[in-house]
Amino acid sequence: MPASDPPGTASALSASAPTASRSRVPTDKPSADPTPPRPSLVLAVVTGVMLLIGIDATVVNLALPDMTRAVHLSPTAGAWVLNAYTLAFGGLLLLGGRLGDVFGRRRAFLTGIALFTAASLLAGCAPWAWWLITARVVQGIGGALAGPSTMALILTTFPGPARARALAWYSAVLGGGATAGLILGGVLTDLASWRWVFLVNVPLGILLTATAVRVLPDPARQHSTPGRLDIAGAITGTLAATAFVYACLRAASDGWSDPATLVALGTAALTAPAFLAVERRAPQPLMPLRLAFRGPLARALPVIALLAAAVFGTLFFLGRYLQEVRGYSPVASGLLLVPMLAAQFAAARLSPILSRRFGPTRLIVSGAAGVAAGLGGFTLLGPHDGYAAGLLWPMVLLGLGIGMSMPTLNTYALAAVSPADSGAASGLLQTSQWQGGGVGLAAWVTVYGTETRGGGTMTSGIATALGAAGICAAVGCLLAIVLLRRGTRDVP
Repeated sequence: MPASDPPGTASALSASAPTASRSRVPTDKPSADPTPPRPSLVLAVVTGVMLLIGIDATVVNLALPDMTRAVHLSPTAGAWVLNAYTLAFGGLLLLGGRLGDVFGRRRAFLTGIALFTAASLLAGCAPWAWWLITARVVQGIGGALAGPSTMALILTTFPGPARARALAWYSAVLGGGATAGLILGGVLTDLASWRWVFLVNVPLGILLTATAVRVLPDPARQHSTPGRLDIAGAITGTLAATAFVYACLRAASDGWSDPATLVALGTAALTAPAFLAVERRAPQPLMPLRLAFRGPLARALPVIALLAAAVFGTLFFLGRYLQEVRGYSPVASGLLLVPMLAAQFAAARLSPILSRRFGPTRLIVSGAAGVAAGLGGFTLLGPHDGYAAGLLWPMVLLGLGIGMSMPTLNTYALAAVSPADSGAASGLLQTSQWQGGGVGLAAWVTVYGTETRGGGTMTSGIATALGAAGICAAVGCLLAIVLLRRGTRDVP
């Protein structure tokens, strides 16, 4: 069990309100609206949008077999229907946060929802593979515009204890959205068509846009001088992540000695340090190094990335196991995952209470251990296991672990962030989550491909991949003990 939390952390998480800054950098202030919006309505809109973003990260999983046949994609290339969205979203989150700071968070939020909704319509009508993947990229761009503003709006709308409760709702909805997306994808594919996993976003997106126009505040911009967009940082950061994930996917089908795999790895190795060099010199960087390498946010980011990497591919592999190994329909496969969603949502809603009682570090470490144990349980999967013996208990453990750890990590990371830094911090936090998830999925696909090419069955490949993910979660748990305990110094 780790030592006590850093001094002041518990109070910052549960009761501290942001103090007024004496610096000349302006903080968010409500617009001159005589009737400010109710915080509950703001939270409803923000969580509604993040629910759509979370759903679309996984909604295509159970629809992939029908989808790839309809647009003539190979099963390996079909992973790009997932990764195109994840990489565009995760790669552009920092830029999306910066655009919100420069042009206004309300404007970036509304533009992102509109773009996401339009891209959903295009994806639902896609006649060819390139059309579908391009639409998924545009969906990711829209999510990257709206995503950082959602968390930044929570930080500036909810002070004190209300912030922790709002972030718990936010995390519960976002995390539950991933599982709900899998269930929804199965139901829509089985009862209607795979196209409806995208088309269902259109009326919801229109409704959320119309509501957001009425209820969202328009906080003052964060900079008193004209802002500069760090285009070089956006290009190098996105290229580094995309190249690495492509290398993993290519290796899964063609091996690590494949020329395209080696070129992609070399590109990632060159562009990652170039991104850091650009950020070090940029006057207004996408990733301020003082946030990325010092303070609670910096200590939480590696843990968040490792846990996201561990859990992101779980639904992808469980969907394949239930449909292709056990022969369940998309609807039945989705419904069999409901216990994981229920456990995750319940734990997330209880996380603020548990955090105040036991401390955030203990809750984060316990949750990460639950994630590792749940993923480790999947290594025992067999092709004919009963549901309770083979799937139910690992899923419940995994859901409880995610629900305890991720909301508490978000609150811990953002507790000391000032309103002036909320956009950059939100973009950095969400980038860590989604880039970690994208890289994790690619890594576990690589493990799966290596196992099956070596003569293993689909079941053994899935069990091995999820076991590797469990090791990743265990490393995240150990890192949380080291980084989040009392006396840990900030990373220089």
